Amino acid sequence: MDMQGKKVLVAGLARSGIAAARLLCGRGAKVVLYDQKTDMPKVREALADLPLEWHLGEDPLALALACDLVVISPGIPSESAWIVQAREKGKTVIGELELGFDLALGTTVAITGTNGKTTTTSLVGEMFANAGKLTHIVGNIGNPITSVVEDTHAEDVLVVEVSSFQLETIETFRPAVSAVLNITEDHLNRHGTMEEYIRLKERIFENQRAGDCLVLNWDDPTVKAMAGRAQCDVLYFSTKEIPPAGAWVQDGQIFIGSKKDSKALCRADEVGIPGPHNLQNAACAAAIAMVSKIPPVVVRHTLRTFAGVEHRLEFVRELEGVRYVNDSKGTNVDSSVKAVETMNSPTVLIAGGYDKHTDFVPFAEAIVRGMIERVVLIGETADQIEAALKTCGYAAILRAHTMKEAVEIARAACAEGSNVLLSPACASFDMYEDYEARGRDFKAIVMDLA
Repeated sequence: MDMQGKKVLVAGLARSGIAAARLLCGRGAKVVLYDQKTDMPKVREALADLPLEWHLGEDPLALALACDLVVISPGIPSESAWIVQAREKGKTVIGELELGFDLALGTTVAITGTNGKTTTTSLVGEMFANAGKLTHIVGNIGNPITSVVEDTHAEDVLVVEVSSFQLETIETFRPAVSAVLNITEDHLNRHGTMEEYIRLKERIFENQRAGDCLVLNWDDPTVKAMAGRAQCDVLYFSTKEIPPAGAWVQDGQIFIGSKKDSKALCRADEVGIPGPHNLQNAACAAAIAMVSKIPPVVVRHTLRTFAGVEHRLEFVRELEGVRYVNDSKGTNVDSSVKAVETMNSPTVLIAGGYDKHTDFVPFAEAIVRGMIERVVLIGETADQIEAALKTCGYAAILRAHTMKEAVEIARAACAEGSNVLLSPACASFDMYEDYEARGRDFKAIVMDLA
């Protein structure tokens, strides 16, 4: 894609928009910036060295019609009225992921799913790095693909975490290896139905052909059925059965290969990241490593030494015999259910946040089944979660207005040998810029406890 002299509208000025603008300017494009916000001093400062046209809070359709190409951030729905109209007028609209993929060099490995994306992407990236590959871990994980394009080479590997929002706007995106971890209810406030959400997730492999590989969850019926729509090789991962080929857990060990020819990698209890759900992530990563010809000794070492990612079941500190755990990345019900199931001692749970039109009953049921002795609710979904808990017969519910108050209440409710777990089951946008800001606040508050 030759950008020299083209006029390009970059819409949405969060991380991906900033990275895309910088890349496009470096490739000789005339870049026009748009965001619905009218005052963005930090963004202006970040891009102060570039020759840009700024049009904050203006009419995006008029800007789009005056440009050769429109690049939108994942936060802007592709069905927004002005984008639909721009397309009807013949304008090409792509996402930042598509732009970065088109311009980057190297082999692309892409991972999607409702939960476990960040952990699995980081784990796979570490496997490639430990195998001696120059590896770029990018995408929805927080590092835009366009931010690394100029540093890529043909022999590099890009391991990309891909969200359903990003998949709305792909055209030619074709990873050499893709993986779908799982599908559970999420983002219905944007996508409307589960059918549409599933359709978007499937787009990760829609351009894959012979010579490419798709890795699917054998234990998830929705994901397993995707194999029938793939036009490339398919491998599987499982923690319950032995699939035709891929990676699986059997007799307390992780195996790779096929039913006829398999090899043990390591014991399941040697995997460095905690929780049964992380065995699925480890098995998926092992299957990706297998098809990518990463030596088993490297895979084994990485599974044993990889300690996880920030904000995902992250141990913060122990104080007065109480362990504090940051799972701010628990932004949906299924993710937080897994966090609750990981707790093996009495726990006070802090939950609640931005409303994504979610059914909280499965979350409440997991709380009732698990080791959760108290729940401290915050955020705009507090009433909904409380109603779901009471429906399930759970009444040990406390309320807080701020994270600081929630931590203090949780601390007071804990005995020695207990945990305080932040796992909101919700996005953060009612109180924070993103889940990372929420997790950092929780950790700072916990570290300040006397």
